[in-house]
Amino acid sequence: MPTKRQKNVWRSEINDIIRGACGGFLFGIPLLYTMEVWWIGSLAKPQLMMMAIALMFTVVYFLNQIEGFRERRYTWLADQAAMDTVEAIAIGLACSTFVLLLLRELTPETPLKESLGKIIFESVPFAIGVALANQLLGDTRNSNAEGQATDQANNTTQNQGDELQATFADLSATLIGATVIAFNIAPTDEIPMLAAAASPPWQLAMIVTSLLISYGIVFQAGFSDQQKRKQQKGIFQRPSSETIISYLVSLLAGVFMLWFFQKLTFSDPWTMWLDHTLMLGLPATIGGAAGRLAI
Repeated sequence: MPTKRQKNVWRSEINDIIRGACGGFLFGIPLLYTMEVWWIGSLAKPQLMMMAIALMFTVVYFLNQIEGFRERRYTWLADQAAMDTVEAIAIGLACSTFVLLLLRELTPETPLKESLGKIIFESVPFAIGVALANQLLGDTRNSNAEGQATDQANNTTQNQGDELQATFADLSATLIGATVIAFNIAPTDEIPMLAAAASPPWQLAMIVTSLLISYGIVFQAGFSDQQKRKQQKGIFQRPSSETIISYLVSLLAGVFMLWFFQKLTFSDPWTMWLDHTLMLGLPATIGGAAGRLAI
């Protein structure tokens, strides 16, 4: 049977992977909604793909030397940094492949060369986001653990007004973060194109994926006061309810941006509103999660 130490090692490894993946989603999701990158990837020659991989490895390696997505630090030319660079690229490839499949930009009918090109070019910002995970948002797991007793004492003295204020702050931060991301994607032609290819099962998968990524970024990846957020006692300040409410707020921001840029009008059928909103909901939810981390 695995020992307690082995379990802790595996738990730490899983947390590192989740943190890296969440950093990749925060950094790489906008380019996944860019058709120009799809076209470049689909037309890329093998030599260009190899150059992209070499460039990605070099950049991620040096970023790992500075910070990386793990808790420890490295020394120059350390083997561990190279291994983590390979792991970061693997996480980027896996995440970009998953989202491209979810967006129906990759299907069983897609030629292998085209699939590889899209995956490799889309994985570049993902892998960079993995390597920047700690540097951008910070891993505060240890400091949170040290301050846990203080946080609990402060939470016990929270009154109803404080709970309302904390809830309002979270919802506002979610709305701002979601609006910033949705503002950049809503006016493009990618949303109608992707929405037209999404059937109900894929829309359901989009909802589940949005919720899981949002939960992972805020409550699992070890970013920015994670333990403190789990202990908050506001109206919706529990991981599950906060994730759901924040997703709904992000959808609201997305649908407003689609209406603002005249991608949706009141004469359009409700199914069209639903399709477009759910498609924009994934990046908007990621933006909303980043907004909550910022407060």
